[in-house]
Amino acid sequence: MSITQFKDTLNAHLPDSSPVAVPLGEPIAVASTLSVERSDGVETGIWECTPGVWRRQIKSQEFCHFIQGRCTFTPDNGEIVHIQAGDALMLPANSTGIWDIQETVRKTYVLIL
Repeated sequence: MSITQFKDTLNAHLPDSSPVAVPLGEPIAVASTLSVERSDGVETGIWECTPGVWRRQIKSQEFCHFIQGRCTFTPDNGEIVHIQAGDALMLPANSTGIWDIQETVRKTYVLIL
């Protein structure tokens, strides 16, 4: 068994940075990720995103804990979810919808592929 540890998640350097896949207007949010994918289909990491509105495309089940920022998520055919630093969220598989990042957010996450 291999243990994955991310130290000082609020300040850790995130090497990968690119615009979100499906932006909905300006500004176009930029996301950065530091992650580890295991052979059993589980991915975990730290993710950060700058302000902007975009469509969530991930089909995987996701648990995340927000450690910085403020945003909303509006699931397709669902009610808006307000999120801020300190909140945790469990997104079932196929949870598509709209992210609206008001303040740069940073979260730790686990994707179950």
